Amino acid sequence: KRKRLSASVMYDSDESEGSDILVRKVPAKRRCVMLDGASSEEEQPDKACSAENGSASKKQKVLAKLKELVRQSAARRSCSSANCEDSSSEASVEEEPPCQLPLTPSEGSETDSGSMKDFVVEEEENDDDDDIDNTEHMKSENQPHQKQPNPSNSELLAHYIPQLPRCDHFVHFKRVVKAFLINAIDDSFLSSLYDGTRQKRYAKDMLLSLHYLDNRFIQPRLENLICRSRWKDRFKERVDCYPDVRISLKNTKNMSCQACEMKRCCKFNVLLSGRLYNSKTLEVDNFMSDDKQVLKVGVVCANRTRVYHNLKHFKYKLYMDCSSVVGLDGVEDEPVKDTVERLFSHLEESGWIQKRYNDLEDYMEDADTFQEEK
Repeated sequence: KRKRLSASVMYDSDESEGSDILVRKVPAKRRCVMLDGASSEEEQPDKACSAENGSASKKQKVLAKLKELVRQSAARRSCSSANCEDSSSEASVEEEPPCQLPLTPSEGSETDSGSMKDFVVEEEENDDDDDIDNTEHMKSENQPHQKQPNPSNSELLAHYIPQLPRCDHFVHFKRVVKAFLINAIDDSFLSSLYDGTRQKRYAKDMLLSLHYLDNRFIQPRLENLICRSRWKDRFKERVDCYPDVRISLKNTKNMSCQACEMKRCCKFNVLLSGRLYNSKTLEVDNFMSDDKQVLKVGVVCANRTRVYHNLKHFKYKLYMDCSSVVGLDGVEDEPVKDTVERLFSHLEESGWIQKRYNDLEDYMEDADTFQEEK
């Protein structure tokens, strides 16, 4: 079509070719420049060509990067099979992009056929080696769990995590009996345990069992009995100091109970006697050895006194029984270790140790099930 400055008639560029059909008269008010179809058709291929060239260049860049990745992976496999590390390969591995570019279906078919086959073959070849490595790794992981902690760690666990079961209760009790037998022969043994003089394994185990007896068996139940009672501190101190007690039924008398100082129907006498002793080393203090205390208490306080006293002084009574066994032995000129082993075996075979342990369990059960004072 021709360019007209003041065109009054406009023909359709597509439909008017080969025909003289008049479309419409339109008065022209301004310049209207119409480009012929030939020029527009020439520009469209140019744009298409430029777009195709751009996409082709992008594809070439992606293919180049993929080839570079395949080359790097092949280099890494070769280095790992030869057990060598190249500094240049390490640098190339570090420079790998964290994410791969998305692939078109045509590009994926070109690269997967070349690179994935190598990975699949390598995985199949190394299945046996991976199984061996996995089994060795599992063994190495299980080894720390099978390793026994040293005595210091066991003592810390028993002190800070008392709920953690480390050993059977009866095993601890037998260690305590053996420690008491040794101390009955050598009266400095327990004091050397507590002051840290003895550092051998057996000594640390015995010290751990002594702490276990005090802190797990006895002391928590004593505190529970006290916190649920109305005992006065003076009465509690008296029961703690005297290792012997005798509770007898006497004439009933309405008075203030000497244990809780509450108005009660008191009909029991509590007779406290015995020598004061060290709760750890069990050494006896001979000061006022013949002193006695007689207290008038009610029914509930009398029963609580019996339960509390049995548990409080059980360790001392057990030591006195062990001392009696050693005193009745009569064998002289024998190493301490041999004497202790012989006496301990005899007590274990005769059921003496089991009977004392059953007594301890009965005392603990009495303390656990004792009623709360109203």
